[in-house]
Amino acid sequence: MTVREPLSLPMTATGPFDPPDQIMAMREAQPIARVRFEHGDLGWVIARHETIRHVLTDPRFSARQELRRDAGETLPPAPPGVFIGMDPPDHTRYRHLLIGQFTVRRMKLLTARIEEIAREHLDRMEAAGSPADLIPAYAAPIPAMTICELLGVPYDFRDEFARQATTMARADTTMEEKRQAVSGIISHLADLVRQKRSAPTDDLLGGLASEGNDLTEEELANMAFLLLGGGLGTTVDMLGLGTFALLRHPEQIPRLTDPETVDHAVEELLRYLTTVRGTIRTALEDVEVDGAQIRAGESVLVSLAVGNRDAARYADPDTLDVSRSAAGHLSFGHGIHQCLGQQLARVEMRVGFAELFRRFPDLRLAVAADDVRVRDDIFHGVDQLPVAWGAASR
Repeated sequence: MTVREPLSLPMTATGPFDPPDQIMAMREAQPIARVRFEHGDLGWVIARHETIRHVLTDPRFSARQELRRDAGETLPPAPPGVFIGMDPPDHTRYRHLLIGQFTVRRMKLLTARIEEIAREHLDRMEAAGSPADLIPAYAAPIPAMTICELLGVPYDFRDEFARQATTMARADTTMEEKRQAVSGIISHLADLVRQKRSAPTDDLLGGLASEGNDLTEEELANMAFLLLGGGLGTTVDMLGLGTFALLRHPEQIPRLTDPETVDHAVEELLRYLTTVRGTIRTALEDVEVDGAQIRAGESVLVSLAVGNRDAARYADPDTLDVSRSAAGHLSFGHGIHQCLGQQLARVEMRVGFAELFRRFPDLRLAVAADDVRVRDDIFHGVDQLPVAWGAASR
């Protein structure tokens, strides 16, 4: 069997937790196929776990965004400090500086604070009463406030900072609201960088500002904004979509509240849901991949979500089974661009799910499952999740 016609973006999925049907079907026929991007250019899509890992570690494929096109226009180079859109040596320089700030001590301190944040917001949910929208009430504040702790945002600005960050991440806000939120956050981060340069503090941004490196204020602010963007929306999506999936599979919830099994359960949720569905790479030279001839300059869509459903890697991959070992999943990427904050994201999920279901063991959807609207694009999640608990809803 051969897929003859190019696949076309955007694509759709049958189930709320599943990857696009077209790529799933394509993978059964061949590991790599032609795809027509939304801007009209032809490229490639890769969907098998083994091939994805190969491409994401092959230096002949670039993450530089100026090599790609969007709506027929070549993208500009990544701004200073935004290293996810760069290759070595620039990527290596920035990433190395950040790795040194993700210390074991800092992660332990953040774990205790995340537990406090989760309980504080559960207290508010409980006081307000059932039902509630889990996204603004719980899923969004946890990563927003955690980012404040990580970066060292002053306490008197944290509520406003978290509000702006949540506005930036939500899909139901207007473009103007998003622009205002982004502008406000960048402006505040720039001020924060200047403050920490003159009076260093014991947090990630303070550490970067005081290390005697040659980073400019623009680079530091952009790196902080990158951490905010990378650590906010994806974790909100995992907490929201993960709760939705668990409420559809309630028999699996006890493993999320058991300290002995929660780690495996979180890894399986990451594999099964894959809220960042894919990433793009561009060939720097002609490359052969699984028999396909990829030409220099062609873009490759690496389908992380479909790779995580590869039966050659995981038995019964389309089934959520939090008792399995999901080691080796691709949800944080692979290779030199693998998510820098993945351990912090894991802590937020372990704490977030455990505290939620311990507080509300009878948590349930407050609407029919079919009425929960799932965002079906490169970032997979829900923007609203009405939930209820207790004997009756108001």
